[in-house]
Amino acid sequence: MRLRHPDGQVVHLSYCTNVHAAEDLAGILEQLDTYAVPIRERLGADVLGLGLWLAAPVAAGLASDGAARQRLRGALTARGLEVVTLNGFPYQSFQAPVVKYAVYQPDWTTPQRLAYTMDLAKILTDLLPADAVRGSVSTLPLAWRDPWDAARASACRRALDELARQLHQLPRPVRVAFEPEPGCIVETTAEAVALLGEADTEVLGVCLDLAHLACAWEEPAEAVGRLREAGIPIVKTQISAALVSEDPHRDAVVLSEYAERRFLHQTRGPHGLSADDLDEALCTPGADEQPWRIHYHVPLHQPPVPPLRTTVGVLADALREIAGGDTALCDHFDVETYTWNVLPPASRPDGPAELANGIASELFFARAQLTALGLAVTQGVPS
Repeated sequence: MRLRHPDGQVVHLSYCTNVHAAEDLAGILEQLDTYAVPIRERLGADVLGLGLWLAAPVAAGLASDGAARQRLRGALTARGLEVVTLNGFPYQSFQAPVVKYAVYQPDWTTPQRLAYTMDLAKILTDLLPADAVRGSVSTLPLAWRDPWDAARASACRRALDELARQLHQLPRPVRVAFEPEPGCIVETTAEAVALLGEADTEVLGVCLDLAHLACAWEEPAEAVGRLREAGIPIVKTQISAALVSEDPHRDAVVLSEYAERRFLHQTRGPHGLSADDLDEALCTPGADEQPWRIHYHVPLHQPPVPPLRTTVGVLADALREIAGGDTALCDHFDVETYTWNVLPPASRPDGPAELANGIASELFFARAQLTALGLAVTQGVPS
C-alpha cells in the first residue's frame, strides 16, 4: 500500500513474506495467489506492497536470468502487487523445523553474504515500480556476537566498502539497511552509529525493527534522535511488536507455551538480564525478578495469552518519531510477523485462509497507526 506524508513523500507499507516457506520461484508464485492476493482484496487496496523474501538459491537464479526477473515482475503486476523492499536477513531455510542460530549464517565476514545481498539488489532494480524513488534490502547486523575479533571486524569493514561500491553501480538507487538485533554485533542504535559512522550513508543505513528496539530497552525518541544526529538514514522500518511479561515468575506457565524450537527468542530485562533464548531465561535462577521483553514477533493486532502483553506502545512511540513529524524519516515500512505458525496452538492460524486474514488484520493495524499520524492512503496501479 502507498500512503502520502504531509511533506509530500510517498511512503510504502508492505508485509514481509518470510512468514511463508516457499524457496523456489514456483512456490513463490503460488504463495502470491494463496496469501498476497486475498490480503490485498480484504484490504480493498488497488496495490499491495510485499517485503519479498527470496532464499539465496532462487535469488542467485533470478540475478543471472533477466527474463525470469521480468516474468516475476509481470506476475506481481498482474496480481496488483509491488515490491520496493526485500528482506535479505535470512539466507535460506527460514521456516525449517529448527532455525535458531543458523539465521546468522553466512554473516558479513563471508563472500557469500555480499554475493547474496548484491543478487537481491540487482533483482530489485528490475522489480521496482517505475515511479518508485528507490529500493531497499535489509540485512543482518554483521554477525552474531561470538566469535568476534579484529580479523572478523576488518573483514566486515572491507565487505561494507565493497557493498557500497557495487550499489553505486546499479541502474536504479538501492540502499542496504543493517538491522540491529539482540545478541548480534550491532544490538542497539548506538552500536549502529559506531558501525556506520564512517560508512557511505548514501547507500548504507539502518533497518529499525521496532520489536528489537523494544527488546534493547531503548527509548524511541532517543534512538531516532541518535541516528538523526549522526546522519544515519533509517532506510527501512519493520513494524513489529515483542512479547512482554511484567512478572515472569507469575507468568512462567504461559511463557513456556512460547518457548518453541524453530526460532531464537532472545530475552532481555531492564536490570541486566540477557538470555539468548526464552527457555534459557525460564531456567535461569533469579531471572524472573525483573520484567522481560522477549524477541518474539507477535501479531500486531492480537493480544497474546493473558496476562502477557506486547510492546505495541513502543511501536506507536517509534512510528510517531519516524513518521509523525514535519518530515518522514523513512519511506519503507514492512510488517514482519514471521512467527504466526509457531504461536501457541490456541493463537495459531488454522490454514492459509486464516493466516491471510491475520496478516490483513496486521496491515489494517499498521495502516491505522500511520494514518493517525497524518499520512493519507493513496491508490494506484503498479507500473
